[in-house]
Amino acid sequence: MEKQKTMTEGCIWKNILYFSIPLILGNLFQQLYNTVDSIIVGNYIGSEALAAVGGSGSIINLLVGFCIGASAGAGVVISQFFGAENHNGVKEAVHTTVAIAVVGGAVVSAAGILLAPVMLRAMGTPYSVLTPAVSYLRVFFGGMLFSVIYNMSAGILNAVGNSKRSLIYLIIAAVSNIFLDLLFVIVFDMGVVGVALATDISQFLSCVFIILFLVRSKDSYRLNLKEIKFYKHLPGRILKIGLPTGVQNIVISLSNIVVQSSVNSFGAVAMAGFAAYVKVDGFNSLPVLSFSMAATTFTGQNVGAGKYDRVKKGIKAAVAMAVFCTVFTGILIMIFAPQVMHVFTGQEDVIAYGVYILKFFCPYYWMIGILNVLTGTIRGTGKTLQAMLIVLFSMCIFRVFWIGGVMRISHEISGVMLSYPASWLVGLVLISLYMWKGKWMPKSYYEKS
Repeated sequence: MEKQKTMTEGCIWKNILYFSIPLILGNLFQQLYNTVDSIIVGNYIGSEALAAVGGSGSIINLLVGFCIGASAGAGVVISQFFGAENHNGVKEAVHTTVAIAVVGGAVVSAAGILLAPVMLRAMGTPYSVLTPAVSYLRVFFGGMLFSVIYNMSAGILNAVGNSKRSLIYLIIAAVSNIFLDLLFVIVFDMGVVGVALATDISQFLSCVFIILFLVRSKDSYRLNLKEIKFYKHLPGRILKIGLPTGVQNIVISLSNIVVQSSVNSFGAVAMAGFAAYVKVDGFNSLPVLSFSMAATTFTGQNVGAGKYDRVKKGIKAAVAMAVFCTVFTGILIMIFAPQVMHVFTGQEDVIAYGVYILKFFCPYYWMIGILNVLTGTIRGTGKTLQAMLIVLFSMCIFRVFWIGGVMRISHEISGVMLSYPASWLVGLVLISLYMWKGKWMPKSYYEKS
């Protein structure tokens, strides 16, 4: 059998870059079919439907973010086992991860379907948008099990350094989603329900393909469906590492719901403009997410192998690449902002809102690029609680207090949008101080020093 190449040897920046490129492309295709949803909704259904789909995004991220964040613990455990060449450990961690995915996905689906109206009303969603938003969310969450299983399975492949395979399945999902969007919305006139159904079917396809690959694999991460269960001490170890990231994601999503609620108070046009920008923002965040995941996997494998010097060198390489990419994409988006927004809608007032909001994000995205690489590195060592506390304070507590204070002083959307770059700066300062003064490496590193 062909041995899966690890990230514990060879050129560091090439390891990280070659691992990141498929992730960036994969995230690009995932963002592509999410964006196509908004383009079709905005142009063929209307701005209120666009607001309904966009306004539902915070709730989707809330529930999905917890499961995906919790699975980060599995990725760290698997990458450390893989770096240490502990094949039995990899096998047991893989099957435990899939078991967590099945249970977690079922819970998320049920919660999303049952709580959709309650959560949308709590966000202050305008009445004109509420009914289509509830319909969209319920159908969307009906297929959430497949999304959670796919994402956690992709996390398994990422943990062992195989980021190329999940790219193939994301391309399949993107192409099928675009085709089904056009079919359900334009041909069958199914509205936002058709958009959600198209997403469910495409997620199901990617889920089936990635599970089949894991089942047929000959490597240590091969999946045997009969052996899917919670193994010994592994659920506790995975949850100990993963739960802080899961809680971090869910609380950040809650803070984003506070932001969305504040945007909702400016009306459906502002909601549609913000929804359109959020889709554009997804492209700007591609390198951020990809280099963060690369840093986690690179760190996990090298910590498992006891190669701590490579971890520190990897930080510099990942930060440099993340900053370059975010500055480059930010400049491109700012130059072509009106044209990009026009793709989503022909309404000039919605476009104006989107372009205005964009200016509060793109020039400062390099900060969140560095922040995510550093937190990804810390997460790879297993210190997810410390990373969670820093991110929660900056992205949630600080952001919520900022918005609360600004909205009391002046009811302006600019004050709401400024909460993002301000919170990124606070987080960057705190994470830098922790990495400078704190003990985030394993104990064996300090014993050798």
